Amino acid sequence: MCATCGCGNSEANIHSRNHVHDHIHGHSHGHDHDNAPHHHAAEGRLVAIERDILAKNAAFAAENRQRFADSGAFVLNLVSSPGSGKTTLLARTVQALREEFPVAVIGGDQQTALDAERIQAAGAPAVQINTGKGCHLDAHGIGHALETLPLPDGGVLFIENVGNLVCPADFDLGEAHKVVVLSVTEGEDKPLKYSNMFAAARLMLLNKIDLLPHVDFDVAQCLNYARRVNPDLQILQLSARTGDGLETWLDWVRQGQQQALTQQAKRLEAKLAGVRARLAHSAQ
Repeated sequence: MCATCGCGNSEANIHSRNHVHDHIHGHSHGHDHDNAPHHHAAEGRLVAIERDILAKNAAFAAENRQRFADSGAFVLNLVSSPGSGKTTLLARTVQALREEFPVAVIGGDQQTALDAERIQAAGAPAVQINTGKGCHLDAHGIGHALETLPLPDGGVLFIENVGNLVCPADFDLGEAHKVVVLSVTEGEDKPLKYSNMFAAARLMLLNKIDLLPHVDFDVAQCLNYARRVNPDLQILQLSARTGDGLETWLDWVRQGQQQALTQQAKRLEAKLAGVRARLAHSAQ
């Protein structure tokens, strides 16, 4: 949780293709270093700060979720450790899907706009949020990013979170699902070590399977650990570099996009039915 992880106040810079927007929306994270008589009071203040942070974030997330629903956008929050291959996966995903429906990406990193540039080169609009000392994206920052990145109406918005398996687990961005990416170059015990993240995810992507002959990684044990933490977790195995297994991931995204459109259509039909009912009543 941010009140105890030491990320401090953050300055989030949003990089679009042509310019940079600076937004300061830091969280006030207090730390009391007077240990003896005020220890319990300090703990209580930290708990109160945590609750306040998450409550405010939840309110912004609800606004984002409504905005996503109104546009018919299917929104995914991709989370992982640094170096899992998220950006490579997103670049290939963008290239594969950009002709089928609108696709856009919001990326999060502490510094640089390199990932957004890679996504733009792959053919999709993208903005980068630099969190500075911040260790995660929050719903408020996503809302600001959407001031420069139009929502892909009826399409898919990918949010590439900061490389961190701790804090992003607790911060709802308004997304439909969290997708956790784990590479075979990491330990198979990651689902147990970072159980909150794997419990919060709908889908786990086991990436870099092309490296399995060259690393000491027990796939069966990893999947067992993941399902122990989250029995309902869907798991796909792929290699973003070679494309092995990529089509199954793309089909999963396509299915989500179609479901989002179907839900949007139902809401619009319900609104239309309400308007017709009011018209009929006023005509009587």
